[in-house]
Amino acid sequence: MADMQLEDGESATFSSLGLNDWLIKQCQAVGIRRPTPVQYHTIPAILQGRDCMGCAKTGSGKTAAFALPILQTLCEDPYGIYCLVLTPTRELAIQIAEQFRVLGKPIGLKDAIIIGGMDTIKQAMELSAKPHVVIATPGRLADHLNSSNTFSLKKIKYLVLDEADRLLEPTFSEDLETIFDALPEKRQTLLFSATLTDTLEKLQEVCMNKPFFWQSKAEIATVEQLDQRYVLTPAQVKDAHLVHILQTILNEHPDHSILIFTNTCKNCQLLSVMLRELDFPCAALHSMIRQRERMAALVKFKSSVAKILIATDVASRGLDIPSVQVVINHNVPSSPKDYIHRVGRTARAGRGGMALTLMTQYDVKLIHAIEAHINTKLTEYEVKEKEVLEILNEVSVARRGADVTLEEQEFGERRLINKRKQLIRDGKDPDRELHRKKRRRKKKLSS
Repeated sequence: MADMQLEDGESATFSSLGLNDWLIKQCQAVGIRRPTPVQYHTIPAILQGRDCMGCAKTGSGKTAAFALPILQTLCEDPYGIYCLVLTPTRELAIQIAEQFRVLGKPIGLKDAIIIGGMDTIKQAMELSAKPHVVIATPGRLADHLNSSNTFSLKKIKYLVLDEADRLLEPTFSEDLETIFDALPEKRQTLLFSATLTDTLEKLQEVCMNKPFFWQSKAEIATVEQLDQRYVLTPAQVKDAHLVHILQTILNEHPDHSILIFTNTCKNCQLLSVMLRELDFPCAALHSMIRQRERMAALVKFKSSVAKILIATDVASRGLDIPSVQVVINHNVPSSPKDYIHRVGRTARAGRGGMALTLMTQYDVKLIHAIEAHINTKLTEYEVKEKEVLEILNEVSVARRGADVTLEEQEFGERRLINKRKQLIRDGKDPDRELHRKKRRRKKKLSS
């Protein structure tokens, strides 16, 4: 851990980092002119063949920090499967694959995305074709390793854990064990996240050699351009405050895109039904809808067809949606780390943005913990209570209607039935698998 360095290099160029001309030209073609601090410090170490741990704020260019040196060494000795990238969410895997494709286009890069919700047979065929880079979520890749012998990970040169602290939580431990058993001992391991400090010892165990470690020196864990506010609201009228805030923002800034985070899939779906009933153009993103619906929601939001995206924490990690001007926390995250990742979806790459957190009387301690962790105070967002009261009845009726809609759709029950069917199709015992997941959740809560 002796390699802590200062955040300089603002005037550096990619050529000074040792990157090839074709990569520099490709960076310029996609609008990447100069290296960010995390790229400036980690790319040379990766090119030297060292294991690496990089910790920097969201929107700081971490994906390119590992993609560029991997592509450079790949073009010198091309073979498949050369690199494995693991991520905690499907959407992040797709986003990383897109960046690899764009940067690796001049060398005809072949990639495979191995995530849940997609055709397993097609994925197995892609893996057997030996793509250069595999981008995967742990659960689906572990399933392929357990059920197929048509591909091998024994020759990979790079293992990348993006959002590494999240991947090393107990939720993924069993799947990661399966994956690590399939990897060669001699490999280069790269770990990146916006929040690494609380799991440094565990992360070091994953690295085979003494890793190069670089962390942004900023004392404030969130970016300076982010305007961080809170709204104090009684729990019973939280939804009315949310609707009033949305009306205010969209009336003043019709072109703004707003990302709303909530704590459960059911609340996410319920809010989306309620807001659509109130004529807000919105989409929902959570793990209880099909993958194609999740992708459609992101496309609608990115293209501004839907100005509002309601999401669980599946959208809080690494997703780059440049147009987000406002992030609203419908619930206060129980962990300051989760708060950092959520609000990091706005004020990216030097742009401004606002994060609003709806705080009830039960959330004061959580807000204080967040403020202490990010080393900054949240300021109050002024709400016109009279206007909130005027819409309270309308919002309550819409909320009750949304509750009825979810009951009629048997929300949750259909998901359980579909999950059991999928496990049976995959040749697994559904009762055993669901019991195993319950054990994981208990282990996570007790740790």
